[in-house]
Amino acid sequence: MVTHTKALKSARTDVRLSPDSIRMPRAQLEAGSAVRLTFYGSVVTAGGGVLLLSIRELMWQPVGSFWFVLVAFTLVSGWSTLRMRAVPVSFSISDTFTMAAALLFGPAAGTVIVVIDALVMSLRVARVNRRGMSIARAAFNATATALAMWLAAHAFFAVSPTGPFASQPGRIRDVVGPLALFAAVYFLLNTGFVAVAVAHERRTPVVAVWREHFSALWLSYFSGASIAALLVTFTRDLNVSALAIVVPLLIVCYLTYQTAMGRVEDSNNHLAEVNRLYLSTVETLAMAIDAKDQITHGHIRRVQTYTVGLASKIGIVDKHLLKAIEAAALLHDTGKLAVPEYILNKPGKLTATEFEKMKLHASVGADILSAINFPYPVVPIVRHHHESWDGSGYPTGLKGTDIPIGARILAVVDCFDALTSDRPYRPRMSDADALKILLDRRGSMYDPLIIDTFVRIYEEIAPEPAIPNRTPSPLNEIYGANNNP
Repeated sequence: MVTHTKALKSARTDVRLSPDSIRMPRAQLEAGSAVRLTFYGSVVTAGGGVLLLSIRELMWQPVGSFWFVLVAFTLVSGWSTLRMRAVPVSFSISDTFTMAAALLFGPAAGTVIVVIDALVMSLRVARVNRRGMSIARAAFNATATALAMWLAAHAFFAVSPTGPFASQPGRIRDVVGPLALFAAVYFLLNTGFVAVAVAHERRTPVVAVWREHFSALWLSYFSGASIAALLVTFTRDLNVSALAIVVPLLIVCYLTYQTAMGRVEDSNNHLAEVNRLYLSTVETLAMAIDAKDQITHGHIRRVQTYTVGLASKIGIVDKHLLKAIEAAALLHDTGKLAVPEYILNKPGKLTATEFEKMKLHASVGADILSAINFPYPVVPIVRHHHESWDGSGYPTGLKGTDIPIGARILAVVDCFDALTSDRPYRPRMSDADALKILLDRRGSMYDPLIIDTFVRIYEEIAPEPAIPNRTPSPLNEIYGANNNP
């Protein structure tokens, strides 16, 4: 199976790290770009080198005519690719013919035919997308597969008791172990190169990309190697009629994969629909909370925009955590449903007793949301978004990195929006004054690195100014009525 990636695009300047990490400084960003360029350059150089060596070897030691039959079948099967929509990757079932070429005629023959397969797939993908493909991208596709096949074939013949089957026919029982090694090396290298390319494009961990999108493809590589072994061991005279037995098996495999991928696509669409419904429900609850708190009306929507933007900027890539942060930003004030309205809407400073009641909203909100079986870790973020970096916060006095990363982000954003919003007991502060207060609390109330990142990029992630709704919704009408005597 030749995997094909469209992940080679212009490098971005931002780097996404693990969920509990913060955006890298410029020197580390430049180092990351250098690593990416080194990876691509190494693959293209090494793959191009083995391809040239393979072409030279085939020129000095021509293969038989059956190799061209395998090329023809590779072209046909390579043109009939299957697309993985979750990532920019396509694959085909042509691995049987490319592996058969390597087993019959040696690593050079397998390397050249797999490059032909990769180029055909690149052309097909470019045609389907109705746009051209860059030379760099096509070069990576071709050289990565060439390097994977060349190394895998050499690994096979290094441990196999026989040479190329076209000149030294062997028995299949003698090559079961070497064949498994061949398939494993080819699978790991071919999918590994593509996973690294996709991970660089998406700024996500390589292992996560490989495990999610490529680990399940091992069966197709091993089945392709098995069919290739049957073809070359039971067809010592290279009789083309043997393909009449093999081709139907490959067609069945292709249709099976096509059906399986269709089901996966249907499942993904269903999951996306469930996620949309889930977010709509969350937003409806958030609007109800927003309508009750007349003082901070619109606060949660602004906080959501800031929080999601800041989470992305500091390098959070875990999809579940990002969803949790998005939902928690909307629901972090759920506990205010249990706070008396005279406290919520009091025009002056709260008394000590009133403030103690207000502080309960964090734990009460978390308890309310605990009754919901969220698919993401929303509750811990809501419960701890008023904790302080030095441990002086509430409700449990967590400190430092014991505070969930989402709660640390939300705390900074929540404070900034509160400071830059009008209150009955004070007018809104300027952004500069609010940022100064955040910096003064850096290391005591708030995570220093999150403060530094927010101060640097807050203008980039700021929400768009609200546009007045000329056709008020029922919630807006209720809010307006509550504000009128």
